[in-house]
Amino acid sequence: MDFRFPLRPGRRVLLSTAAALAVVVGAGTWTAVASDGQPAVHHEQRTMSVDGAKIDTSYFTASGGDGGGSGSSGSDGKRPAVLLGHGFGGSKNDVKAQAEDLARNGYAVLTWSARGFGRSTGEVGLNDPDGEVKDVSKMIDWLAEQPGVRLDSAGDPRVGVSGSSYGGAISLLAAGHDKRVDAVAPQITYWNLADALFPDGVFKKLWAGIFINTGGGCEKFEKQLCEMYERVAVAGNPDAAARDLLEARSPSAVGDRIKVPALIVQGQSDSLFPLGQADAMAKAIGDNGAPVAVDWISGGHDGGDRETARVEGRITQWFDRYLKDDKGADTGPSFRVTRTGGVDSTNGSAQLRGASSDSYPGLESDRKGLKLGGKPEQTFANPAGAAPPAISAVPGVGALSQLSGLGVGLSLDFPGQNARFETAPLTSDLRITGSPTVKARVTSDGADAVLFAKVYDVSADGSQQVLPNQLVAPIRVTGSGAKDGAAVDLTLPAVDREIRAGHRLRVVLAATDLGYASPVEPAKYTVSLEGGSTLTVPTAPGAKTQATPLPWWVWGMPAAGLAVAAVLLLTARRRTLAPAPDPALAEVPLEITDLTKRYAKSADRYAVRDLSFRVEKGQVLGLLGPNGAGKTTTLRMLMGLIRPDSGEIRVFGQAIRPGSPVLSRVGSFVEGAGFLPHLTGRANLDLYWQATGRPAEDSHIEEALKIAGLGDALERAVRTYSQGMRQRLAIAQAMLGMPDLLILDEPTNGLDPPQIREMRDVMTNYAAGGRTVIVSSHLLAEVEQTCTHLVVMDRGRLMQAGLVAEITGGGDTLLVTLDGDVTDAVAGKVAALPGIVSAVRTEEGLLVRLDGASPSALIGELVRLDVPLTGVGPNRRLEDAFLTLIGGSA
Repeated sequence: MDFRFPLRPGRRVLLSTAAALAVVVGAGTWTAVASDGQPAVHHEQRTMSVDGAKIDTSYFTASGGDGGGSGSSGSDGKRPAVLLGHGFGGSKNDVKAQAEDLARNGYAVLTWSARGFGRSTGEVGLNDPDGEVKDVSKMIDWLAEQPGVRLDSAGDPRVGVSGSSYGGAISLLAAGHDKRVDAVAPQITYWNLADALFPDGVFKKLWAGIFINTGGGCEKFEKQLCEMYERVAVAGNPDAAARDLLEARSPSAVGDRIKVPALIVQGQSDSLFPLGQADAMAKAIGDNGAPVAVDWISGGHDGGDRETARVEGRITQWFDRYLKDDKGADTGPSFRVTRTGGVDSTNGSAQLRGASSDSYPGLESDRKGLKLGGKPEQTFANPAGAAPPAISAVPGVGALSQLSGLGVGLSLDFPGQNARFETAPLTSDLRITGSPTVKARVTSDGADAVLFAKVYDVSADGSQQVLPNQLVAPIRVTGSGAKDGAAVDLTLPAVDREIRAGHRLRVVLAATDLGYASPVEPAKYTVSLEGGSTLTVPTAPGAKTQATPLPWWVWGMPAAGLAVAAVLLLTARRRTLAPAPDPALAEVPLEITDLTKRYAKSADRYAVRDLSFRVEKGQVLGLLGPNGAGKTTTLRMLMGLIRPDSGEIRVFGQAIRPGSPVLSRVGSFVEGAGFLPHLTGRANLDLYWQATGRPAEDSHIEEALKIAGLGDALERAVRTYSQGMRQRLAIAQAMLGMPDLLILDEPTNGLDPPQIREMRDVMTNYAAGGRTVIVSSHLLAEVEQTCTHLVVMDRGRLMQAGLVAEITGGGDTLLVTLDGDVTDAVAGKVAALPGIVSAVRTEEGLLVRLDGASPSALIGELVRLDVPLTGVGPNRRLEDAFLTLIGGSA
């Protein structure tokens, strides 16, 4: 991912001198991010040169002291520092929101894009001590030179490190390699990368392949890493050299040197870095005498709820305690686990509850034995080519683990390829918290065997089995080819799950699994249980679950009446305070000025921010932007469905409020119309118009139907309509009354090309009479052919507005063609030139957006950089112009 931060007019450029530790090669850019009642956050961007790699960083501080967070900066006004790392394949932009929150809470925060990611150069080293880890130490050096950062001694800033996944590992490695780190908060990460990718000597092939592809391909990695991956992927079996290489880059290699307070957050829905990785790090750091807290969240790399707000709040409290020395900070319990408490009937989401204890129980506490039954000795096959494989977790299909958390099974074991043993039905509910174990003996007709162990929750009637979090434990059994086979202690995946009374536990040992490399030679395995055929399960009774909150209606109905009355009074009062009409805008269909809407429960995350544009009569305006750009939020505010936090919307000079009379001049199709399927199309429209309470003669139904072009289909039941006909009927409904302003959100969704062309005619015909149409769509080719004007949004902000021809053929966007493929390095060089906003690769070449630079100056710079230039010309495609405008959001 490539996130660029172009300079904008009006921003102040701060020139920086080079620190002794690193050469600053990029100018800083400060951006004030203010929100009501909170201090502004200053954001400075720098590029540091470290041992030949250029590291893209951002530095966040807030004005006004500690921003109201718990604890305070020192008496000298200096504040502790926090380094925030990002996940694999991401960039510093992924942690920007958390950095701003920490800055408001009194921290100096430095984020960076790791080597090979974002705009940072260098090869991906998987947190190489001589690469990525050294980069962090250099950044700590830089923090020590900043006048606003608290120092423990000369050159030693008070600093904590946090991050998720790849960034979580670097926080641990930094603490092990640099004694200046004072606290860490790693999330969903690894302790030993070799154990994570080669568990018990079995190659986790799908996740390893995703690692390589997410990193940009093998060529983006250090040569020895690429060679190691290719060697193991071909052999299907990790060798000692591969293990040694990954272990040397793992926190476990310096585990005895990590002696700082650690908040360890690990995911339950995580087949990449399962709970056992967090268990190993908690034990090692705890044995070093450092304070440790462990938090098992619901989600993880396989999907689910990452509980971001709660976790980031806890990290802030952790740093308040151990960086600010605030003994009143609430660091939470020593152990917490999130449990699913059913489904919210209002939105279908899982209800989450927390269980906690005063000490971390580990994965083996308070064990209980359950007798396993079944055929004492079972023989099964490893099929030739290890196909077809059993299915458990599938990286990238996070829904599987989420479904299992809700009690819905979705896994597959092929007959004849596994052994299975079951308990008797449980007589009472049983909560498993940790790793179940069982002893077995394995015999094979080859030297070794590879098995995949898992434990299912089987319903009382046997009709359903659920694999908790879709987790499986691979086991390489050496010596199984001996006459008596080999005894093995099987440790099953660590889970937190309640097994209901009447359910059974089923232990399955399978020969294959889709996510792992199995021997391709056909083989026979024989498995029998030992140790009294007992499945031993940990229960962790000290972890007490919070009570499920009462449904809102139990306590909320009495308050609801008061709330409704208050809202009605407040609404009525607000309506009386609506701004007076603006006569100068009486003939202007729409003018939006400085419109802003924050996300719910967020002070600094914006759905729409400082948006301004104007629409005139007769225009067909296309509202464009990637997912999350704020288009639908803008339209909902325009229709009075939600209120903006600030700014103004005027339709024909009237300020928009919920229930504004001027909304009768607005027709809309936003989230799909709900029609009664047994009625005809005409009957549905008549019923809708009657519900408005307006005179029948004002509906102009025949005119709307003529434009929509439904023909004889109007007299048929809606249930017989195609998707295209339903869309036409919905547009006709929006046109009833022939509103002066028609708003259409994704009107071509689900339509085939001929239907899309017909919908285009509907929109242009409607505007032909002097009315105005605003259409939001992802189909850029259709927008280019249909619309006269465009508004392009990204991350809630206006990127550009104007005629379609101006945006697609504007002189500020050029297509640069080169002799050969355009590399990331070339694109990065061009984007870094003065007067250049962005440089985006396309199939035709490089789209360059200018901001002050002339085409001739650009050509001169390209020649100076030895770029193999073949041509420079204006860009004419809306798709390319759109990608150029939104930059990294593409």
